[in-house]
Amino acid sequence: MSGKVYLVGAGPGDPELLTLKALRLLRSADVVLHDALVTDEILRLARPHALLIDVGKRAGRHRLTQSEINQKMIEAARWANVVVRLKGGDPLIFGRAAEEMSALRDAGIEFEVVPGITAAIAAAAQACIPLTNRGSASSITFVTAHCTEGGYPIPFEKIAASGGTVAVYMPGGRYSEISREVIAAGVAAETPCLIVSNACRENQQLLWTDLGNLPSIVPPDAPALLIIGEVVRCRDTSVAAAALLLQSETVHAFG
Repeated sequence: MSGKVYLVGAGPGDPELLTLKALRLLRSADVVLHDALVTDEILRLARPHALLIDVGKRAGRHRLTQSEINQKMIEAARWANVVVRLKGGDPLIFGRAAEEMSALRDAGIEFEVVPGITAAIAAAAQACIPLTNRGSASSITFVTAHCTEGGYPIPFEKIAASGGTVAVYMPGGRYSEISREVIAAGVAAETPCLIVSNACRENQQLLWTDLGNLPSIVPPDAPALLIIGEVVRCRDTSVAAAALLLQSETVHAFG
């Protein structure tokens, strides 16, 4: 007999942004295997006697390999009825969900995916800007600046041709490289950008700049997300003025 594994999105970190289903599963879980980005406030919502296992991977500090995480899920499902694999954001967006679902299928373990609010949505909401906008952005592309060795390069030429919004997950310290590649792909240096660090958390930071000035930005704390596109012009100036990280030399009036 095996239990069931739920791949659950914890959202950006604010407990009030959990789905009702995610909350119900946390309160009934026997085991919770959680990422490093899942906040303590959310973990405290778990069933009092649930076994909490930190399987987080952060910037070169990996407690477990992905294969080991997969095995822990399978082992937990062998004795527990409800196993929650709790992931920051949404499990299906840069969350290694494909590998985990494949491992569970191969082991004959029943599983279900419970969506969560992904970082791009949370970041845009905190800045009060849209990700699409009639007349300026009819599409949005999610990319990650963190690739495995030998991974595919980001196809900025194709992205630039679409004229839509670009959300760069896990930009790390690659702002200069991203700026150079996007401008080389044909995007104007004056294109506005927004960096949101720790979206929806008490230490949230917002930085407003443009592609040309992106390399001069002091990288904020991770987790961070970079939004590139005309939608950034839709900002509410009061939101920008209240940003926790505001450097006058990198803040511009976009029109």
